[in-house]
Amino acid sequence: MAVPLSQMWTVATYVLKKRFSGEKRYPLVLMLEPLFRCNLACAGCGKVQYPPHVLKRMLTPEECFAAVEECGAPMVSIPGGEPLLHPRIVEIVKGLVARKKYIYLCTNALELKRRLPEFTPSKYLTFSVHLDGQREHHDFSVCREGGYDMAVEGIKEAVQRGFRVTTNATFFDGTDPNSVRAFFDDVMDMGVEGVVLSPGYSYDKAPDQHRFLGRARVRRLFRAILSNRKKSWKFNMSPLFLEFLMGDRNYECTPWGSPAYNIFGWQKPCYLLQDGYAETFKELMETTRWEEYGVASGNPKCANCMVSCGYEPTAVMDGFGSLAGFWAMIRGTFSSYPDAHALKLLNEPVLLGPEATKGANLVQIEEAAPAFEETSA
Repeated sequence: MAVPLSQMWTVATYVLKKRFSGEKRYPLVLMLEPLFRCNLACAGCGKVQYPPHVLKRMLTPEECFAAVEECGAPMVSIPGGEPLLHPRIVEIVKGLVARKKYIYLCTNALELKRRLPEFTPSKYLTFSVHLDGQREHHDFSVCREGGYDMAVEGIKEAVQRGFRVTTNATFFDGTDPNSVRAFFDDVMDMGVEGVVLSPGYSYDKAPDQHRFLGRARVRRLFRAILSNRKKSWKFNMSPLFLEFLMGDRNYECTPWGSPAYNIFGWQKPCYLLQDGYAETFKELMETTRWEEYGVASGNPKCANCMVSCGYEPTAVMDGFGSLAGFWAMIRGTFSSYPDAHALKLLNEPVLLGPEATKGANLVQIEEAAPAFEETSA
């Protein structure tokens, strides 16, 4: 398995305790954003579009620790922006390790190789390297030539030094499923622990609004990518969430499962939407109108979202919340998901480059894919 047993045990016991106590809404992962500043300007990202005075602001280690204690989630994801640009990120990481939190430090790895000597390998620390596919696709996605090679250098150095490393890929319209499958081979050869993946979310501030996928297109793309998978591929996420992306499960969003804390406070309702901020975690949980979010709510902002921060908590709670869910999770971990129709999709011609952002290749996928019904979890 790509996720260590100690981490699985920590999460499982946490979920079961919450379930037995009757608590219905609780966090699994704190999305801790210490800054929005970044050394990339990806076309599909809305975080770096803030004005300069906002990009200069940063959370202090003390503010980070207070948020972690207040939230109580067993895992902490540190996105951004680029966390390695924070001058006190090492101090923040050390403090979270001391608190025995499982940390995923999300980085584009442009600074990773240089800064690795400042960190100490730990089972609690994972470098989650942003790598959106093979070289050409990744560099196009992050709008920087040579970004892929720098990230790969950082990955290999981190693996060699004994750090836990995963890759974190976000896929948009125009993604070639064949290239993604070849990408899985590439990163496994690098020695990473596993792959984390998600469809992109349509940030209002993102410069390129043609890159985002609707739900039907997400399902068909990920069915082509994730069916007939190789045994060598490892995913550092719930197999039930991957089944959701493939269209085999019907989940509702759990926005409180990944609460977000940043320079403005506790973000309502989640990491992706900005419908106000709360001063405390308690205020976030008690005053947010959770019923107004998710596909079932009819909120247009949520209509096409299938992003991991909203739906993987649902899958994790399903997997550890019942014997049926746990068995489905174990079965999914070892399944290759054979699918002759999905295999046929890989032989379809696919557009590459800027023209692909118009989605022509996914039209081919929709025409070739068989109709399927969603099944309840």
